[in-house]
Amino acid sequence: MAGKLTVYLRLMRPANIVTSVADVLAGIAISGYFFNLKFEPTSFYPVVLLCLSTMGLYGGGIVFNDVFDAELDKKERPERAIPSGLISLREAAFLGAFLLLWGIGFAFSYSNLAGFIAIAIAFFALLYNKVSKHIKFIGPLNMGLCRGLNLLLGISVIVPMLTQFYYLAAVPIIYIFSITMISQGEVHGGNKRNLYIGGVLYATVILAILYFSISQAQSMAILFLLPFVWMIFTPLINAIKNPVGPNIGKAVKAGVISLILMDAAWAAAFGSMWAGMFIACLLPLSMWFAKAFAVT
Repeated sequence: MAGKLTVYLRLMRPANIVTSVADVLAGIAISGYFFNLKFEPTSFYPVVLLCLSTMGLYGGGIVFNDVFDAELDKKERPERAIPSGLISLREAAFLGAFLLLWGIGFAFSYSNLAGFIAIAIAFFALLYNKVSKHIKFIGPLNMGLCRGLNLLLGISVIVPMLTQFYYLAAVPIIYIFSITMISQGEVHGGNKRNLYIGGVLYATVILAILYFSISQAQSMAILFLLPFVWMIFTPLINAIKNPVGPNIGKAVKAGVISLILMDAAWAAAFGSMWAGMFIACLLPLSMWFAKAFAVT
């Protein structure tokens, strides 16, 4: 049983799931829900529901990535769970469907709006895995849209705030677009052009968060932005110097895990410093999972 659970976790990429929880927490912080929040069990009920929702949605999307790539992975990544025979294609598809329905169900248990956002996340995750990942520009954009909607899932905890801050979804879209662009050379190596584009997009995201922290008079966000910059640019620069598969893989892995620091910076930029600190504390957990289970 323990062995089967380990296989399921390999499919779900737990380090990545932790980053999706950070996205939702950042969205909740942006909505202002944490302001004057009473530390009572019922106060955190919506937070728990939306975090459980994103765990299912992201986990299910990642599982279906391997389901749809099963034939390709036999050649390129035979060590993965499905091509190695550790789990059947049917079992993996069942797990992915269960997780997506889990995510949608928990979202609807909070509100219809959150439920419809969850359905949209599930739809675009499946669209990416099956179709758009094979299309140069559309694939990275599609993947970024999933993360943008994930941020909105958190903001939807207070419905009026969703109409006020919906445009912030553009920032994670840009960030994930850049990571997906970089990852295109992960298996066979990449060209420096994609890596430079990724670097420019990274800088755009950093400037956007910095702008909001200044406009909101929340300079403490820099405490999360500085390590965020270091974490994403150090491996990216190494990959630019030598754009081979392993170096690009490290850049992608750092980009994904560093989402937690980006989310912490978002929370701090909107005045929820303690929420930002809690989100940042998820980083060691994600890094621990990343040592035990693949990120990409």
